[in-house]
Amino acid sequence: MTFYEFTYKHFLSKLDPEWIHDAVVGGLRIAGQIAPARALMRSLYGVPSMPVEALGMTFDHPLGMAGGFDKEGECLAATAALGFSFVEVGTVTPHPQPGNPKPRIFRLVEDQGLINRMGFPGKGMDVLARNLERQRVPGLRIGISLGKNKDTPLADAHADYSAGLRRLYAPGDFFAINVSSPNTPELRKLQSSEYLSELLARLRAQIGELAGDDRPKPLLVKISPDLGWDEIDELLDLSLQHGVAGIIATNTTRSREDLRGKNRGEEGGLSGAPLRERSTAVIRHIREQVGNRLTIIGVGGVFSGDDLREKLDAGATLVQAYTGFIYRGPAFVKRVMSEYGDSIR
Repeated sequence: MTFYEFTYKHFLSKLDPEWIHDAVVGGLRIAGQIAPARALMRSLYGVPSMPVEALGMTFDHPLGMAGGFDKEGECLAATAALGFSFVEVGTVTPHPQPGNPKPRIFRLVEDQGLINRMGFPGKGMDVLARNLERQRVPGLRIGISLGKNKDTPLADAHADYSAGLRRLYAPGDFFAINVSSPNTPELRKLQSSEYLSELLARLRAQIGELAGDDRPKPLLVKISPDLGWDEIDELLDLSLQHGVAGIIATNTTRSREDLRGKNRGEEGGLSGAPLRERSTAVIRHIREQVGNRLTIIGVGGVFSGDDLREKLDAGATLVQAYTGFIYRGPAFVKRVMSEYGDSIR
């Protein structure tokens, strides 16, 4: 057990998780603005380059930060200094909204998991756009997770996604359509053909217009791990039909199988180690169904180099983590990439 893991287990895990999250993001934001602090983090946590070609661009290595950690794009420089090769900011909505009532994040330390029912809280797309426009971090790829406001009817959801895409197209490298969060009422219905076909058609057409003579930026769909295999296949067919570049597999789960943590009965999406096997199974299924026609970003339960290798072996090209970073600390990327390098030698 490292010093951080000991401190987390015996001290940090006793504090309010959302307060800790906000404090960490705030601290990283400040550290990222100070050149000596960035240099120190890079010297402590930097990792050797292991270039990956994906989505028409080069990533320094396959491990990035998942959506939900840096919702407002506040600490990009520090995230890069901690070793992440890309970060998915958001999920962002067109208009500011408070999200669901607190408390809304719950630890399951015994299970190495988290349950959240955040509900897309945030300051809205204009604040995120300004933050991204002010920060240019060499080598760090930026994905933007787009969502809809809670009070926007499903029939009008396309307008929210279109607004976010239009406002954030310039600073983003790729875009994730979040239609799979379990914490916004009825949002997961957008994964069905009834809504998804029109949504993808509109967004792909909009990207074509925004790109002009340049190469269109990639559009990905973030899917739920709770879909059945037939539902996933239908979603994959729609994605291929509408020229989607890839799938992010997966979002958090409503499943509560084999949990021990005292908070296991809380409502919301479960992330972390309990999601590992299901997300890997979904990745493997997608790759078997579509071959190399879609890029897969794997996410769910990545805590070690073996977990990273498992996702890549299943068919992912890139991998994201969030809960593993919380439990393993600032040296997370360095440790995972070192373990991964050892496992493939």
